[in-house]
Amino acid sequence: MAGIFGSEDVGSSSYVAVDILIAVGAIIMILGFLGCCGAIKESRCMLLLFFIGLLLILLLQVATGILGAVFKSKSDRIVNETLYENTKLLSATGESEKQFQEAIIVFQEEFKCCGLVNGAADWGNNFQHYPELCACLDKQRPCQSYNGKQVYKETCISFIKDFLAKNLIIVIGISFGLAVIEILGLVFSMVLYCQIGNK
Repeated sequence: MAGIFGSEDVGSSSYVAVDILIAVGAIIMILGFLGCCGAIKESRCMLLLFFIGLLLILLLQVATGILGAVFKSKSDRIVNETLYENTKLLSATGESEKQFQEAIIVFQEEFKCCGLVNGAADWGNNFQHYPELCACLDKQRPCQSYNGKQVYKETCISFIKDFLAKNLIIVIGISFGLAVIEILGLVFSMVLYCQIGNK
């Protein structure tokens, strides 16, 4: 899918994602250390720091979820604009566009779709240059006739949208599960904090 959205953008954003994961891992490690040491040594200070840190992470998660829901329509629009813009590259004949076209051909073969937005018509005159382009080999998938060839009816934009929607549900599920664990951590740390204070 990197070829569709542009390799430069995906490459730079993947480094940002790695940096974020390292930072999150470091913060979680510090919080885990505070929680464990606070519980073992019965340190109210460490337990309080653990509680505050966990509460901040939970609040950030909630804020991110709200922002994600608010900007979902904007992200859908950006995906649509990107794909519609890249559709022009399929019918282009320049050397610079061939790399993109080859990436789309591989994508089409793997996910059994044709074209980005309008199906085989997106390829224009280039449709004749690739003999196996969009060839409907899986008869369980819906096919249609185009220029005397049987091609896949499903466009790649619908596949990409379904893929993004399914992954969004997975992310929401994981976030919800983590939020439940974090709330349990908050409750247990506060109970322990209060018990230490009553001794």
